[in-house]
Amino acid sequence: MPISTPFSQRLGLQHPIIQAPMAGGPTTVELVAAVCRVGVLGSVGAAYLTPQVIADTAAAIRERTDGPFAINLFVPLPEPPLPAGHEAAVQALAPFHAELGLPPPALPTVSTLPFDEQLAAVLESGAAVFSTTFGVPPAAALQQARARGMLTVGTATTVAEARTLREAGVDAVVAQGSEAGGHRGSFAADFAASLVGTMALVPQMADAVDIPVIASGGIMDGRGIAAALALGAQAVQMGTAFLTTEEAGIPAVHKTAIRQTPEHLTRITRAFSGRPARGIVNRFMDTVERPETPETVLPYPLQNALTRPMRTAAAKAGQGDMLSLWAGQGLGLARAGTAAELVAALARETDAALQRLTQQRVSAATPRPSP
Repeated sequence: MPISTPFSQRLGLQHPIIQAPMAGGPTTVELVAAVCRVGVLGSVGAAYLTPQVIADTAAAIRERTDGPFAINLFVPLPEPPLPAGHEAAVQALAPFHAELGLPPPALPTVSTLPFDEQLAAVLESGAAVFSTTFGVPPAAALQQARARGMLTVGTATTVAEARTLREAGVDAVVAQGSEAGGHRGSFAADFAASLVGTMALVPQMADAVDIPVIASGGIMDGRGIAAALALGAQAVQMGTAFLTTEEAGIPAVHKTAIRQTPEHLTRITRAFSGRPARGIVNRFMDTVERPETPETVLPYPLQNALTRPMRTAAAKAGQGDMLSLWAGQGLGLARAGTAAELVAALARETDAALQRLTQQRVSAATPRPSP
C-alpha cells in the first residue's frame, strides 16, 4: 500500500523517500532516473559539477524520466587561509603516492566553482527541488528558486540549525542524524555537540519547526522508514542504502566494503576532505589523522583537493584502504540489486512494519478472558 504524506503529495511521489544527493560521483544519471521512475525523489549531488555539467546531467535525467528530481549544492563558504605547518599534510601523503606510482604530492591550487553560476544552471535544469548543505543558502538563491516553482530544502544537524533554516525561508529541512554517512551538514554549533542521533533528533525537530522534516541517518529498510514516519518525519533521505545498487557510481571495492563491514567500523574523519564525514575505517584514516599530529589534515577544501589524485588512482586500482569509503552506521543492512528492486523492497517492508504495529496495537487492546 503506497504511503502518502503532505511532502510526498506536494511532489507527486509514490513513496516518501529521497535518494540522497551524494556529491563526487555516486549519484549518476542512471541512479537518479531509475529511482524517479519508481516514484522516489532522485537527487543529483552537484557541488563539484561545473554549470555545463549540471545542465547536461539534468537534460539526461529529463530524457529518461518525467518524475521530479532534486539538485543539491554546497552553501558557499569563505576559503580558509593556508595554515602554518601545512607541509606536514603534504608529506603525510607521500608514501601513499609512492605506493600508487604517482608523482610526489604537492600543495594544491583550489579553484572553487562559482556558486552563482552553478545556481543559474540549477534554476534552468527543470529540477523540482533545490537542496543545500553546510549552512544557510543565500536569500537571493531561495527567492530565485521559489520564483521557478522549486521546493527548497536545507540540511540541519540540530534543532537550532533547523530553526535558522526555517527563518531563512526553506520549505523543508533534512534532519541529519549522527549515524549518516558522508559529510556532516553542521554549521551553527560545535561539531561534537551536533552529533545527535536520528531517533532523538527527528521528533524534536518536528516539534520545533512548522515545515516538513526529512529524516536521514541509519535508515536502510522499511522498518527505519516506518520508525521515521512515526517520529514525525514526512519523508526519509537514504544514501548508503542506494550506494550498493547497480546504478550507483562508486567503485566496486567501495560497494563490497559497505556490504562486508560491521556497523561499529565506521568513523567520522577529516582525513580525506578536511570536513567531518563518516566513512568506513581504513589505513589512510588511521595513518593520517592522529590526535598528536593535527597539522597533517588541512581545512576543507584544501585537504579535499590535496587527496584527490590519490583517491582517483586508488579507485582505478581497487585500493579501498586509500579511498573515502563514505557509509553510514546502517551499512550492515545494505543489499545488492537495482535501484528499482531496492525501492520495491522498501515499500513492502514499510507496509509490513506498519501492519505489524497495527496488529500489535489491536492485540494489546483486546481484553483477555478472565481466569
